[in-house]
Amino acid sequence: MYINREISWLEFNQRVLAQAMRRELPLLERVKFLAITASNLDEFFQVRVGGLMLLQQSGKNHTDLTGLSAGEQLEMIRLRAARMVADQYMLLNNDLLPLLQRSGLAPMSLDELSEAQYSALEDHFLANVAPLLTPLAMEVEHPPVLPSLSIVLGVELADASDGSTRFVAVVLPECLPRLVHAATLGKDGYVLLEDLVAEFIGHLFPGERIVCSSPLRVTRNGDIAVAEQEGSNFAREMEAVLVARKFSDCVRLELPAATDMEFARQIATLVGADEFSTYRVPGPLRLVDMSRLASEPGHESLKVETWAPAFPAGVDPDLTMFENIAEGDILIHNPFESYEPVVKFVEEAAVDPDVLAIKQVLYRTAKNSRFIEALCRAAESGKQVTVLVELKARFDESHNMVQAERLQRAGVQVVYGVKGFKTHAKITLVVRRENGTLRRYCHFGTGNYNEDTARVYSDLSLLTCDEHLGADASQFFNSVTGLTKLRHFRRLYPSPAKMKEHLLELIAAEERRARRGERAEIRAKMNSLNDPEMMEALESASAAGVKIWLNIRGICCWVPSTPAGRANTRIVSIVDRYLEHARIFSFGNGGSPLVFIASADWMRRNLDRRVELMVPIENRALAARVLGILDACFRDNMQACLIGADGSSSPVLVQGNEPGFAMQQYLHGLARQSARARERAGRQTLEPHRPK
Repeated sequence: MYINREISWLEFNQRVLAQAMRRELPLLERVKFLAITASNLDEFFQVRVGGLMLLQQSGKNHTDLTGLSAGEQLEMIRLRAARMVADQYMLLNNDLLPLLQRSGLAPMSLDELSEAQYSALEDHFLANVAPLLTPLAMEVEHPPVLPSLSIVLGVELADASDGSTRFVAVVLPECLPRLVHAATLGKDGYVLLEDLVAEFIGHLFPGERIVCSSPLRVTRNGDIAVAEQEGSNFAREMEAVLVARKFSDCVRLELPAATDMEFARQIATLVGADEFSTYRVPGPLRLVDMSRLASEPGHESLKVETWAPAFPAGVDPDLTMFENIAEGDILIHNPFESYEPVVKFVEEAAVDPDVLAIKQVLYRTAKNSRFIEALCRAAESGKQVTVLVELKARFDESHNMVQAERLQRAGVQVVYGVKGFKTHAKITLVVRRENGTLRRYCHFGTGNYNEDTARVYSDLSLLTCDEHLGADASQFFNSVTGLTKLRHFRRLYPSPAKMKEHLLELIAAEERRARRGERAEIRAKMNSLNDPEMMEALESASAAGVKIWLNIRGICCWVPSTPAGRANTRIVSIVDRYLEHARIFSFGNGGSPLVFIASADWMRRNLDRRVELMVPIENRALAARVLGILDACFRDNMQACLIGADGSSSPVLVQGNEPGFAMQQYLHGLARQSARARERAGRQTLEPHRPK
């Protein structure tokens, strides 16, 4: 049984919103989750709604797996998204804002200011805000295109002499903070930037009267792909895509509910929004900015307790990373364990005189990336450095282009991915001279090389110098840089060539065991599931008696259609303080589980249209650790939700006297316990032997 992808995603975002509704959580943690739902919804409209609108406009009669046309999906989205927005603002207005008010953290109304405060704010506007504002006349033959996702103040003006009116738009500069903390407002007092600008905007229009004003926000279609042509300059093509996004169609217009109806219609006409893409909200626009309240220093009692990452028990800080890896494979589970050893691996390689070559795939990097710094340093010192930079990483294209140019200036050989495919694999290869021979050290991961997101994304890293994996890593880079087929691998399973084929074989093997009456089991953890072949295979396996346990954070387009399949399958989603991002797959294999980590979800785009990697975990101790993570997924009865037949979610409830169990809390404690055990073992090793 298939579930519409877009509705499944909206149900995932509702699960995130449910965290903001939990009154037992600290206030600013709830505010953070509300801001996350707003950010998620922005990207959903840019990409998914934008893509469906393009499909509808094309006139092509394409339907999704559930048989719905683009127009039918857009109507479903409009109704479901409207309910979600109503839930967001009901939570904000009825619950969070009163609590913020009580804590002195709610935005102040200009009506409640004293005369001195009001005057000081006007001075602040004239000195620090007005010089940065640029009114844009909209009632011209070719009105300017308002930027996507920015807050804009729409203003109707009347001439003082003849009463004629005109319409202007004032884009609020992104360089100005949304929350205006002026000294006159006290320690935590602030007003919203749009309120400040609306109050004093008349200073910009001498001789004219403000008839009406309202903040507004336009979301534009971000689903514009680069047209890869033979012989084209790929970076230049990507620049064209970034320009096109600035002028793409409006897919959503947001206005305050109190906006005058006629004024709202005028705005909609000017930005090209129809009634179905207009959302009137009972509160401030761009709720994503509320995350700043949660991230600013102070008010620790209103936040969750910080979990400091433990230093990985498998890494000896007194040894180099090469010495550590040479002692045996290392598994790191961030952010429960520190991501620092992965960064250190590349930084040490950059300065190690015995390292001859470094090769790495970069998809999304931190703003001030230490990986980029290290790679530049390595190239400048004469090492052979090759980096595949994926320019098609959506909404990170501009950042990646800047990083690629910097790498090239340092002497790095930069490759811009594989034509027709996104390269999403997480892999680093370091070639080192040791005892007159070359040895290959590798890192494989489920998450990006981004030390910032590694603090909030839950991912796995494997560091190894295994000969077979090293040879495969070399073959992988030769294939993607030399544009040869992804074939002849010993241990790795890349997509689009090998991964899906092997996964289907593994599912079929479990189904054969079940049909013979043997125990058969599939357990997997991923972000999304929508690949038709994978879902068909799971459907058949579940009906045959295979026990299937899936932990899917986001989109899940499959639930079993037969009673036997439903009895054999459990699908859960966990939303907690960290974003669940690791992909883990386990197949029972008659009692000797086959365990893999991967960069890919079981989505058509990952398995058929991206260059990805699936890596076996063959070290027994590390495989047991990975299986322990899966065990914890399905024990969670505090943060987990069950996915129902219609794609909706219901919380997993504690049964009877069963103790409460939260996966992330358990994994955090486990990482700290392992680190302490390693420290104790190290101290005992250093102590001299004292005979009795």
